[in-house]
Amino acid sequence: MPATRTTSPTLERFHIAWDLLIIMLVVANLALLLFDSLFLLPPLNAAFEAVAPGLYGAYDQHIHANFIAIDLAFVAVFLFDVLLGWTVAIAERHYHRWFFYPFVHWYDVLGCIPLGGFRLLRILRVISLLHRLQRMGLIDVRRWRLYAVFAKYYDILMEELTDRIAIRMLDNVQGELRDSDKLSSSLMERVIQPRKQALVREISQRLETMAGDAYTHNRDDTLRYVRGLVGRTLSESPELQRLGRLPLGGQLARGLEGSLSDLACHLVDEALTGLKSAEFSALVEHLADSGFDAWLRTDPKTEQITEQVLIDMLELLKEQIAVKGWQHKYD
Repeated sequence: MPATRTTSPTLERFHIAWDLLIIMLVVANLALLLFDSLFLLPPLNAAFEAVAPGLYGAYDQHIHANFIAIDLAFVAVFLFDVLLGWTVAIAERHYHRWFFYPFVHWYDVLGCIPLGGFRLLRILRVISLLHRLQRMGLIDVRRWRLYAVFAKYYDILMEELTDRIAIRMLDNVQGELRDSDKLSSSLMERVIQPRKQALVREISQRLETMAGDAYTHNRDDTLRYVRGLVGRTLSESPELQRLGRLPLGGQLARGLEGSLSDLACHLVDEALTGLKSAEFSALVEHLADSGFDAWLRTDPKTEQITEQVLIDMLELLKEQIAVKGWQHKYD
């Protein structure tokens, strides 16, 4: 019976006493099943009769002859334990649905089947026994070497199974990509096109943010570059060179260069500062919308390239999944 959420000392003592009773009954029932199975073997049966004829007769007459009735008595207690645990689980809402209990405690349910062919499943109650002892703090199976071995091979088994399932699924996806001629068009029509406006807004906002942040962090370098570009352009201008050869022409040329540099820097600064304006946002959104429409118009060649890229990506993913991680873990 699963532990409850109550902190009542009386109920806690009852749960401990009940668990101890079930543990003793499980041990007794398993021992009886084992002994009676050995009793049916002719060599062991004859040896038992020869060594202890009195005990042999008592066992044969009182226990072996009534084995089914005795076993049903054990089964009745185990079945009551399952029903009691199920009732407690429903009352205290241990699980999301009321019918989850027999699936979670499947080993207890199978152990209650009294048919001869199912009696060997009674060994599954060892799982319940270990669970009860672990819950009571009497044992810690995580410290057992056997548990470590079991956990190791369980991890290996689960990794191999999940890897094979994942690779099989990726193979199926690759097959669909190769065999489907309309996958790209379906992807555009059913996935991309209905979300076009949201994607366009997302793209335009990202472009605005990227451009604005880039200029904010590099404003001084940008203006310095503009001043240098204007200075180099003017110094290479024949008209400005002729003006410099006139009287007072040098001063005029330097003044003109400074004015033009200030004007160019002011224009650049105003233009880039206006990236956060509503007009620029509308322009970027219009450009993104036009570019998005052009991207949606694909031809068979570009569709094949897209599909091949997806297939190659899935192939790389399969190669990564195929790597046996447990070999490195347990080397």
